[in-house]
Amino acid sequence: MRVLLVLYVFTALACGGRPPIPRRGVVEADLGMWKFRRFQGPLLDVEVWVAGNKAQAYSASYVTADAEKRGHIEDKDLVNVFVTQYDAPDGIVRATVRLARRLAQDGGYRVEEDQIAGARALTITGRGEAWVLWPSKQHVVKVGGRGRSDVPRSMVAPYVDRYPSQLPGGALEGPLPPGPDEAPRTLDKPAYDPASPRPDADHYDPGKVVLPAHAAPPPSDDAPARPAIDDPKAKPPRKPRRAK
Repeated sequence: MRVLLVLYVFTALACGGRPPIPRRGVVEADLGMWKFRRFQGPLLDVEVWVAGNKAQAYSASYVTADAEKRGHIEDKDLVNVFVTQYDAPDGIVRATVRLARRLAQDGGYRVEEDQIAGARALTITGRGEAWVLWPSKQHVVKVGGRGRSDVPRSMVAPYVDRYPSQLPGGALEGPLPPGPDEAPRTLDKPAYDPASPRPDADHYDPGKVVLPAHAAPPPSDDAPARPAIDDPKAKPPRKPRRAK
């Protein structure tokens, strides 16, 4: 099966085309000196969230051939790849740029726009990790790992070939790419409880519902008590009698 996959990729490249997008998002085969070792997916907890656009992610881990020979894997010998697939391309570029800008505002990360393996991408380094991130039609690709200070181009290139970058120039400083924003969230009203109903002062029938009168301020010692201003049945105060 792996031999057929290699022959198919070689034929596509010989004809001038790009290698196909893997069925499960990530390349489940060795990529040069990097040896494929683990697949995970689908993952529903995606990093780049797009409102109204359902997504799922797939991940793959690769280790160097030298690490396998040593029998000991260090952080610099391991690279992880995450490919998130969406139902539609709407809003993916915008959401990716917004995420990068939020990370750039975080003092713990350094975010830069760069040309990597012939594609425009975002490099994110800091807090003991390094990643390369870019959007591509209905996908977002993230390559790198924890415990790293950089990302090898030899691992970015095979994924750039399969997922051409759509990141616009000046993504970190220019206007946000077009796309839907997150819908404003509204507070859900609690369910009706007949034992403890909640009044709704904005929606009521004044012919059926009488709102309580406003409480009147307490009378002073020098002034007679006055009725509440909203009580039409209240009697006016009696006039004081004159002394005979």
